[in-house]
Amino acid sequence: MSLYPSLEDMKVDKFMQEIAQAQSDLSGSPSRALALPEPGSAQDDKTMGFEDTATESLYPRLYPQLSEFMGLNLSEDALQKVLSLPSSDQSSGAVSLMSSASSSSWAAAPITGADVGIRRAEIRQGVREVILCKDDDGKIGLRLKAIDNGVFVQLVQANTPAALAGLRFGDQLLQINGEHCAGWNSDRAHKALKNASAERIAIAVRDRPLERTVTLHKDLNGQLGFLFKKGRITAIVKDSSAARNGLLTDQQICEINGQNVIGLKDSQVSDILSSSGSVVTVTVMPLVIFEHMMKRMSTSIVKSLMDHSIPEV
Repeated sequence: MSLYPSLEDMKVDKFMQEIAQAQSDLSGSPSRALALPEPGSAQDDKTMGFEDTATESLYPRLYPQLSEFMGLNLSEDALQKVLSLPSSDQSSGAVSLMSSASSSSWAAAPITGADVGIRRAEIRQGVREVILCKDDDGKIGLRLKAIDNGVFVQLVQANTPAALAGLRFGDQLLQINGEHCAGWNSDRAHKALKNASAERIAIAVRDRPLERTVTLHKDLNGQLGFLFKKGRITAIVKDSSAARNGLLTDQQICEINGQNVIGLKDSQVSDILSSSGSVVTVTVMPLVIFEHMMKRMSTSIVKSLMDHSIPEV
């Protein structure tokens, strides 16, 4: 089973494979190559989907067809910038389709490429161990919330041991110093951290199980195709990247390219989106879960204390 970061990656990859196969068939059959119509003819465009003869490189034929594919900016310059695509073999017409996927699970990522945002936003499967120590004030910078018999990170304070260790909003704590957290309430979880040694606290963590990531691509106007208010997605634009990739309404935006945006103003979130590249990975949580997660949490605390730094990869 082949997996792609986005629907656009899947469509473009399949299109490139079809073109490469057609080019291979033509180069392997001289009689077929000789039968091609002259460049610029209507039949050439209609039957083959490109405008030049078989003896020329593939990309000049490929890019004009892709440049407005699904409203995306897929010009030659744009693709070269993202992928550093190799040139085709002039003599054979063969093309090296190189996968630049950021994860071994991707079949290919011809548009997304090795985008750093998708790596920062990655929700890894499995369990990892995080080792913390307390600061000079005896704090680690975490606030926890018990939900459905699990313990979750409600707030990570900026510039604290928890933030430096890479803990994020929505992470689930499975163990604290070998003690299972299942069934604990918030008070018991905080007490376990308070009573732990200042030099070493071992925490077993599952990455953000209540959240999901959606990778989107800006169109020619720099739009992703969704509207939001107070961080909540309120509308999806028809035929946009957001619509194609299954982004839903009534979802809370938690991260953009791995950067936590909870507590930021809508204008600040818009600035982050605008300054991002053509590929944007949005991390969302169902609104009903988010509201339960943030219940009784002061808005001023979130705005002033939440870690909004850009994670390292």
